[in-house]
Amino acid sequence: MRLLDRYLLRELTGPLVACLTGFLLVWITADLLERIADFQGRQLAWTRVLVYYGWRVPEFLGLVLPMALLLALLYALHRLARHHEITAMRAAGLGLWRIALPYLGVGLGCSGLMWTLNEHWGPESTRRAEAVLRPVEPGDDKRVRIANFGFMNRRDHRAWHADAFDPLAGELTGPQVEYLTPEGRRRWLFASRAVYTNGVWWFQEAREFESNPQGERYLVPVQAVPSMSRPDFTETPEQLYSAHVVRGRLERRASRKLDLPVRTLRDYARLNPDLSPEERAWLETQLQGRFSLAATCTVVVLIALPFGVMPGRRNVFYGVAGSIFVAFTYFVLQQVGLALGTGGHLSPWLAAWAPNLAFAGLGIAMIQRFR
Repeated sequence: MRLLDRYLLRELTGPLVACLTGFLLVWITADLLERIADFQGRQLAWTRVLVYYGWRVPEFLGLVLPMALLLALLYALHRLARHHEITAMRAAGLGLWRIALPYLGVGLGCSGLMWTLNEHWGPESTRRAEAVLRPVEPGDDKRVRIANFGFMNRRDHRAWHADAFDPLAGELTGPQVEYLTPEGRRRWLFASRAVYTNGVWWFQEAREFESNPQGERYLVPVQAVPSMSRPDFTETPEQLYSAHVVRGRLERRASRKLDLPVRTLRDYARLNPDLSPEERAWLETQLQGRFSLAATCTVVVLIALPFGVMPGRRNVFYGVAGSIFVAFTYFVLQQVGLALGTGGHLSPWLAAWAPNLAFAGLGIAMIQRFR
């Protein structure tokens, strides 16, 4: 790495750390004010609240990283332009693309970090944060439960229902599973409890019934055992919970959030191959949106560069203001595209990627003007 590259990166590092810290503090404070009544109702100690927000940092970081990078880059470029350092670099024979090379590398690195945060660290840290809210006392049964839980695996022709589902413990209360045998016979499995252990579902006080081959309306008992393992039931607690979340979003046609990992969306698509066109449009738009979301940091760098290198104090001011306005428009159009895609009014790929392509192209065209 050349000395110039190290200098440019050093000029960016300080503002980027400061912006990330500031945005994280603001985000955590806003969330704390919203949830403080819930924390008080749970009688959480302040140490557990700190642990809770410690686990949620990766999730918040994925949300604030693009805006923090934009403001930090504008500040760094403003300082360089104010002291005529960019003018000196260009006078020395360096083109703007060469000057921007380390910042483009930072944008690509932040895009990779966003993908890792959103797809791996974020979902896991969110689950651990929710586990912090669970009661410590072993006798306390006020755990996180989903009442009247239902799940349909259309691919394997299995329908699950339970009085309650604890996704963190992988436990079903009062489960009922309707499924087909390899011979094509329909069966019903009833149990008092089911627990997912070592990759296998175990049913307690299990009773199985089968449809009457004579076509009569009552069920025929098959077996009743104290405990039963069903390795052929391949659904995992994570898939059950993910399907519950995706189904809730589908019913509301929620388009603004892009917080469902790609694996969750693909699992739901595999388990439900017969989705309606409207449901398929929503799912594909969410899936493409997850991929395009990771590219946001790179697009933000391309937006900030041409505005930040404007020479002169007056131009620097208008450049910073113009960059923030363009970035704000970019974020708004992202939401508009998602709404159009999930509503079936626009191709999912185009709805997710059009803002990225348009504003990246705008940034590249503006940089070319300074050559």
